[in-house]
Amino acid sequence: MTAFVEYLLTGVSRGLVFALLAMGFVFIYRVTRVVNFAQGAFAVFGGFITYSLLRAGMPQGISELLAVIAVALIGLVFGIITIVGEIPLLASLVITIGLSILSEAIGMLIWGTTPITYSGLAGHDFVIFGAFIQRQYLIIGIASLAVFVGLVYVFGRTYFGKAMSACASNPYAATLSGINVKRMGFIAFMLGGALGGLAGVLITPLSPITYNADVSLAITGFAAAIVGGLASPGLAVVGGLVFGIVEQFVAGYWSPSNETAVALALLVVLLLWQSRWVRLGGLE
Repeated sequence: MTAFVEYLLTGVSRGLVFALLAMGFVFIYRVTRVVNFAQGAFAVFGGFITYSLLRAGMPQGISELLAVIAVALIGLVFGIITIVGEIPLLASLVITIGLSILSEAIGMLIWGTTPITYSGLAGHDFVIFGAFIQRQYLIIGIASLAVFVGLVYVFGRTYFGKAMSACASNPYAATLSGINVKRMGFIAFMLGGALGGLAGVLITPLSPITYNADVSLAITGFAAAIVGGLASPGLAVVGGLVFGIVEQFVAGYWSPSNETAVALALLVVLLLWQSRWVRLGGLE
């Protein structure tokens, strides 16, 4: 029972991190119709930049905040490269894959190939139903929930959120209403970068990160986003929680080396289900 509770709570925390990545996929896709396969690179940069700032002597909270801001700016650069011209969607997809590969090369040149990590929230572990849980999981839960609530408020109550939702629903009508759709696309990439950077900042103290960790992170984040058809942030959160819990149970009761394989298998199943749903909808 103790192991089950530990795996469950750990899986929920990891799932919240995957949900942040998935929401980045969703926001970028809804506004630009680009599937950003460089989303995992944002998480890697978040962990790496925080690590460098901590080594430079900056306080942890400031280091993490600056890292998220820096990755948001990296997201803006990626957005400019991807959507600044009238590029076909397939070409934009290829560009994001190329940016992901470029990010790996940059990460290897600057930070090397050795996995890096840093300490999370200071203090002792706490016990829930006999299971020892690291305090960093508490930070993940609080930070993720704060972000989710903030996004719900922004998209439901502010002009900016409604303008971005309008771009996602009908770009042509949004343009006629005076909304700069391309600018909203850049902002969507910045938001995706910030969410990915926050995911990296939160997960690196628990799971050492390497220059090529973006692939597995992108796969899981994309799979979680697919749960909502790349359209629903709420379902992306659900998808992230499901994948986090499943992967943790696989690692705990089977083998950690099979986590990615299980994520890929679930992704294939979801893609097949999505394509079947689309076909049925088209026939109707």
